[in-house]
Amino acid sequence: MPYLTSGRGRPAARAHRLPLRLAAPGFGHPLLAPAEWSRLARPGLPLDWAVVGGSPAGPGSRPDAYWSAVVLPLRAAGVRVLGRLDFAFGARPFGELLSDAQRYLNWYRVDGFAVARCPMDAEALAEVRRLTGALRTLLVNAHLVLVHGRYPVPGYAALADQLVTFTGPWSRYRHSREPQWAAEHPPGRFCHLVHSLPGDRLAEALALARAQRAGTVYLTDRTDAAGVSPWEPVPGYWDELVSRLGPGVSE
Repeated sequence: MPYLTSGRGRPAARAHRLPLRLAAPGFGHPLLAPAEWSRLARPGLPLDWAVVGGSPAGPGSRPDAYWSAVVLPLRAAGVRVLGRLDFAFGARPFGELLSDAQRYLNWYRVDGFAVARCPMDAEALAEVRRLTGALRTLLVNAHLVLVHGRYPVPGYAALADQLVTFTGPWSRYRHSREPQWAAEHPPGRFCHLVHSLPGDRLAEALALARAQRAGTVYLTDRTDAAGVSPWEPVPGYWDELVSRLGPGVSE
């Protein structure tokens, strides 16, 4: 498999030793998906971060008791809780984004932010830098994840703790490659979110994530058919996914 060798010729066998952790990029509202959220706070789960406020409306206009109820056990389990900020590829006003961020902090005491639909070109770099700087002013040790969906220009890597550099179906992921600049960063700086992944390709997808130096993944057999988000339900092979990543409680 040609993708199991990096652009600088390093063998994939070395990448296989890199630890992988889970992301929870957008489970449904806890009123509608209580079982999904309850799985995330179980001891031993290799969960890196979970995003709350998954709708485009962000945190809304008032605190939501259902979100508060899922945040507390996640924090007790040592999971980073991130508030979702929709950048709309640069269309959201700066003030609106900061207002959303402040509400997440006031209501849910989040540990950082996932900036969804983040621009990825050089022209938007200054505006994203302005946003990430302001977010770190609001929360000094904020964990910042920029959700691009594919590899941006290299300058974005200096702005956040992690970049989501793939979002999409297995049919595209299996042919993906990391750019040469990505190899200059330590393992774990990248996150891959893959849907429509058959169970018999799970091991192959994990090998590809490790070969491309991802530190965090979410892999699911759910699809985006009929306009339903594939990230909302738990994968059908959840137990196997957790066991392949490391020790955890999945039952």
